[in-house]
Amino acid sequence: MTATVTPARTRPTAAPDAGRPGVLRALARRRGLLIGAGAVLALVLGALSLGGGSWPARLAVDVSGPLGRAGDWIIANRDGHPLFLYFLGHVSNAVVVSVRAVYLLLLALGWAGVTAAAGLVAWRVAGLRLALTSVAAFGACGLLGMWVPTMQTLALMAVAVAASVLLGGLLGLAAGLSDRMHRILRPVLDTMQVLPAFAYLLPVVLVFGIGVPAAVLATVVYAAPPMARLTALGLRGADAGVMEAAASLGATGRQRLLTARLPLARKELLLGVNQSIMMALGMAVIASVIGAGGLGDRVYQALASVDVGAALGAGVPIVLLAVVLDRVTAAAGERMGAAPAHRSRLGRAVALVATAAVAVAGRLTDRLAWPDAWTVDIAEPVNGAVDWMTAHLYSGVPLVGGTADWAERFTTWVLNPLRDGLQALPWWTVLLTVGVLALLIGTWRTAATAVLAMAAIGVLGVWDPALDTLSQVLAAVAVTLLLGVALGVAAARSTRLGRALRPVLDIFQTMPQFVYLIPVVALFGVGRAPAVAAAVVYALPAVVRITAQGVRAVDPAAMESARSLGATGRQQLFQVQLPLARPALLLAVNQGVVLVLAVVVIGGLVGGGALGYDAVFGLAQGDLATGLVAGAAIVCLGLMLDRVTQPTERRDLAGKGA
Repeated sequence: MTATVTPARTRPTAAPDAGRPGVLRALARRRGLLIGAGAVLALVLGALSLGGGSWPARLAVDVSGPLGRAGDWIIANRDGHPLFLYFLGHVSNAVVVSVRAVYLLLLALGWAGVTAAAGLVAWRVAGLRLALTSVAAFGACGLLGMWVPTMQTLALMAVAVAASVLLGGLLGLAAGLSDRMHRILRPVLDTMQVLPAFAYLLPVVLVFGIGVPAAVLATVVYAAPPMARLTALGLRGADAGVMEAAASLGATGRQRLLTARLPLARKELLLGVNQSIMMALGMAVIASVIGAGGLGDRVYQALASVDVGAALGAGVPIVLLAVVLDRVTAAAGERMGAAPAHRSRLGRAVALVATAAVAVAGRLTDRLAWPDAWTVDIAEPVNGAVDWMTAHLYSGVPLVGGTADWAERFTTWVLNPLRDGLQALPWWTVLLTVGVLALLIGTWRTAATAVLAMAAIGVLGVWDPALDTLSQVLAAVAVTLLLGVALGVAAARSTRLGRALRPVLDIFQTMPQFVYLIPVVALFGVGRAPAVAAAVVYALPAVVRITAQGVRAVDPAAMESARSLGATGRQQLFQVQLPLARPALLLAVNQGVVLVLAVVVIGGLVGGGALGYDAVFGLAQGDLATGLVAGAAIVCLGLMLDRVTQPTERRDLAGKGA
């Protein structure tokens, strides 16, 4: 998902408030001193009264028994309880029927009909180049022998995206038209945005069991928030003058919505569709863990057996689907309102007739399935390359060492000390540190939320695994920020480098999370270091983009003043650009943390351990108590990290400064 940065507000130039920044700085300094003094006092009191050690057993609650009984009750009553018979059962059946209907339609069109239809849609909304790209992408899916799994994933995606857009659109409509609903939904959407994808699988598995309904519904819940948020943003940002003109002409509320608000918000709506599609694809792949089938299941099974060749064979179609869907929907948004010459009625008719003719011809000649003779097996050569890397690159490389050596050293010198250090800290110092960090950049409310979220992890009895996951997140974030900020600054200061990085970042940002595990397993094997490496690669594009955008957005007048005073390039960077780009850098930190956590958790599939392993184990073995506890802890950890890294406007200081 592409991250965006809101442009910074320009400072007011009115003279009467000239002293206000000084007052605000003084209040902020006094606030920092008070927080520091309180932290020191809390440390002394904690050392005297609470001692040290991990989370006390007396403060933990064993929820495995109640969760186990709840799971047993749900399983026992799925076929007889009215809630399942008259509501949830119908929902499940509707999902199964919808996915099956779309899948059968795709099979009935045949490979030629589907490929032609994809090219037609891409040509209609994005032009000839993307049409050819779409045809080539679907052809590559068949060439790799993944046509049927691709159609399974596409069917699940179609149903999930339709439901996500409908649900998100309705929620966004309510939030866009009602201030009260906007205030209610905003914290809910904020929380859902920071939750790792794995956390969405657990509740639906508890209710719907393993299979397609759970996968589709988890995907809907995961992909609906961006549609809701962008719909609300577009409706609330409608031009006030246009709305006043519509009202002055006597238009009713419904007429103003249909003729003014929605047309003005159409670009935001299409962006919401784009983001929902990308998130749905990522989740549909991850949902293979709970029986979704399709391409994700092929990747999951291959990773479980460390068959990198088979995993890559299924991973490439996922990437191709992501690139095509992202480009087509993004192009549709950019061209909204345009009327290119090729969009004539005759052209549409000819394209539709040609597509129908291709589909009918394939059906009449009984060539619906992709021909086996046209497939290429890349698993064997890829595994051969992996074996070569294992023999020549894993270790023993002169001077630099091998990839396995790097992973081992990173684990020994960084991950192990960081994990052991966090686990050795007294539990109350961890809570105190979380509270102080959240309070320094946020408000008392955000600090209380962060502390309560961290305390809930201890109450759930997974304190040490959570700190293990936290150590991986911190290590991955440090590497991500080190590389991402450096690349972002370089891209902002060099137009040539920025142009060279753009297509690379575009491709990396469209790849689902699951796919990042394939190359790191090939290079580093399994373990915690590969999970961290996958998280770094996944989060890096967003950090680079946000940093570059923030540095480029620095006021040109400030840069010109610095140059006129004789500042060197280094001085301009560290004394002007980076300080003025501070909001964007803080946003980059926040997004880096959230994205890293999402993949570190999935890293449980490749030996990452900790909470990710517990979540995967619970889902794979049907141990819902273990899986749900780990999922709840992941949610709390994500909420804490988001609050600690997300600056909040301090209205109390602003009010005092006024």
